[in-house]
Amino acid sequence: MVVDYQFKALGEVRSIVSYLLTPLQNVMLLPRGVIEGSYDYLTTKSSLEEQNELLVKRVAELTLLANQSESLMSENAQLRKLIGIQEQTRFKILISQILYSPSNPISQRVVINRGASDGIKEGQGVSDHQGIVGQVVRVLENKSEVALLDDRDMVIPVQVSRNGTRGALYGNGRGQSLELRHMAALTDLQVGDVLMTSGIDGVYPPGFPVATIEKIDRNIDKNFARIYCAPIGGVNRFRHVMILFYDSGFGSRPAPPEVNKPVSNKPNSLYRGKP
Repeated sequence: MVVDYQFKALGEVRSIVSYLLTPLQNVMLLPRGVIEGSYDYLTTKSSLEEQNELLVKRVAELTLLANQSESLMSENAQLRKLIGIQEQTRFKILISQILYSPSNPISQRVVINRGASDGIKEGQGVSDHQGIVGQVVRVLENKSEVALLDDRDMVIPVQVSRNGTRGALYGNGRGQSLELRHMAALTDLQVGDVLMTSGIDGVYPPGFPVATIEKIDRNIDKNFARIYCAPIGGVNRFRHVMILFYDSGFGSRPAPPEVNKPVSNKPNSLYRGKP
């Protein structure tokens, strides 16, 4: 050791030995490297998974906000159209919001947030910015029930805008086409004809869009045609509707029936069912 310290005699030997032992050193250090690498990999993977989960949640939140924003924009656009109609009509209308649809597989109705306290009466027509959607059939203090056009008991007098032909449009139930009944097979009707309110019932103002003819089955033998129609108004699409305070001018309207009394007792209402 003294000689090596003084004369560096073993330096070259140590260098050779170190060179020869390097592979052995690497082999002995291999488990530690594997462990460190695995730890770094697992740590990185866990961190990436956490970041990915946060990003997924953020994307879901942004998607929800975007959908809400789109829904609000659509609702705002519809309200602007309703207000525009209100400014153009010569009679009073009242904008109302649809609260919910009663769970009834047969009838097709909705409940709105306007009632007797707002001057609503049974038999009043209900519309949106596109066309007629139904009729008030039950009135409570702060809400009312509206039968939609496709309700089985709904009937509305209409007139073909192209040639003035009058008829009655019937509802056939949820998911079914409306039907223009009691029309002769040779009546001048075409697919695409627009049906408007005729106003002869004194309930609906004349000239409001109701439906378009989408199919005609002419039965010459029975002398009648089956005419199927699609509603123009957003019967099941929009959240806001208009209650029409229309006075036909044919004399004073009868006093409304008592709350919860079937609207079919109302002389100038064509609604056939019982609330």
